Amino acid sequence: MRKPRTCVGEDGQFIVGIHKPHFEIKNLRDHKHLADLGELVNGTIIDNQINFPKDDLYEPKADMIYEIPNAFPFRGTTYINSAWADAKASHPQSIGIKPPAPCSYLKNIKNMNPSEALDLLPHPLLIALAQNSTDPAELILLAKKSCKILHDPETDSPTGIGYIKKDTDRIIPDILDHELFEVVVNNRFLPDDYKNTLVLKPGVQGNNEITGEYTSTDGSTHVFEYLRRNSYIPWGHFASNMANDAIRYRARDLCEEDMTGIRHLYYQRAYVRVAQQVNIALSSKRQHLSPDELEGLRLNITKVLSKQTNSDLSFDSTLWGWNYGFGYAPSGHRLHASHQMIHQQNAMIPKTVKTSQGNNLPSFACGDLIDAFMTQYKKATGQSFFKNYLNAINNNTRTDGNPDHESSLVVMEDDHTILFVPKAQISEWELQLMPKTACGNILEADQNMRKSIDNGIFTALKILDLMGAQMVTSIEFSKRFDTRESEQHLLYSFIPRLPYAPDTFSEAQLRWISGCYPEDVARACRKIIDQLDGKDRR
Repeated sequence: MRKPRTCVGEDGQFIVGIHKPHFEIKNLRDHKHLADLGELVNGTIIDNQINFPKDDLYEPKADMIYEIPNAFPFRGTTYINSAWADAKASHPQSIGIKPPAPCSYLKNIKNMNPSEALDLLPHPLLIALAQNSTDPAELILLAKKSCKILHDPETDSPTGIGYIKKDTDRIIPDILDHELFEVVVNNRFLPDDYKNTLVLKPGVQGNNEITGEYTSTDGSTHVFEYLRRNSYIPWGHFASNMANDAIRYRARDLCEEDMTGIRHLYYQRAYVRVAQQVNIALSSKRQHLSPDELEGLRLNITKVLSKQTNSDLSFDSTLWGWNYGFGYAPSGHRLHASHQMIHQQNAMIPKTVKTSQGNNLPSFACGDLIDAFMTQYKKATGQSFFKNYLNAINNNTRTDGNPDHESSLVVMEDDHTILFVPKAQISEWELQLMPKTACGNILEADQNMRKSIDNGIFTALKILDLMGAQMVTSIEFSKRFDTRESEQHLLYSFIPRLPYAPDTFSEAQLRWISGCYPEDVARACRKIIDQLDGKDRR
């Protein structure tokens, strides 16, 4: 029987996994999108050539990551990035949050010309204005306060960002106020030419290489895949970003083709990496895979894996997530992850990680928790959990028993998937999406299933956005690629962060507080779908 996953060893010593990442990445990008990003004080042009490598990539030594299972398996796993931790180890006094600076707007503008008020705003109020302003002209002034911006002398339109030399050889953007910069570039009311110049143009966010690309036939959808080498996720991860010529700051601005492109890059990267592990030959031509080629590769992989008694996959699971929306409080607390345009992240998870004692520790994947629970459920009941789960959803009786109101938890369904409100939500508006059949990971999802999943994700986020949710965390629970004869279903959870429901001691105890019946949330979601039907869902 598999040992419980915990950092407390049998010998009374803590168990710590150590990732020492090194990897090769096949370059699947079709084109180069070269552009000047700005210039140094001496006039030297800074471009984005480094973001468009010619060949495949090799990372010999990315940041070492420590993987520590929680003492209690149901609490998950901790990852410590050695680069971040080492810096704090050398300066322990840096561990902490500075107290807020004194704030008095009226004192600052006393006896001053009102036109100077913006320059005199205390920093917390400056951040609040950058977060909430809907005035493009005002946001341009705030952007100019946050960093050095280059302008065309005739049109005054932004052309680039200023750069400075750090130390001896490091070139960095000339950011004057990092907090203000991050907030203002995430405000959708900032004019698009400033968004493009400051944060969207390939290369302006750093040297992360672009290793994949998706473009719709009409050119309206354009997505880049960025490689994040030194990631908080061991062994690196990928980010599928809407490109700078397809600006999307809200889920309601997405079209179905956008979601298809973002998800295509996820499927493509995962399938290619698995194919490389099982020695399936890939084209030497640098280009993205068509939908039919992607499906052909998936079928080839599943055929090879089905013939293997014991899988040799060293990376046997996927990680997928989406931090949608951005929030920054005047107090300096970040309320949600930075998005700087809509993007989704994915990675491959190794089967095991070496411990400091030289042993193999099963590497954490959240889908494993479902697999373990399914086994426990079947042992206790003799029943298939997911079969019973689907039956319970379809046969739901209203929580409060009121016959005058609707009882359905289903938001939308087709032949392949069901989008629904879970009976017990971990956020008041949580939605879940899952296949109706035992499709446990994206390798088991054929073209029709993938299309249905993509449409379900697209619909879930559009609903939540139109309901007013500005920040949503979405995650995927999937089974390992080499798990045999499992009845596990893929599961996607969409978790809004609501302004009136911050995580407190109840949530820390896994006690989730809600002020709505789940059936009423489902009903509200269906009303939004009714409003969208017959209209352009863009």
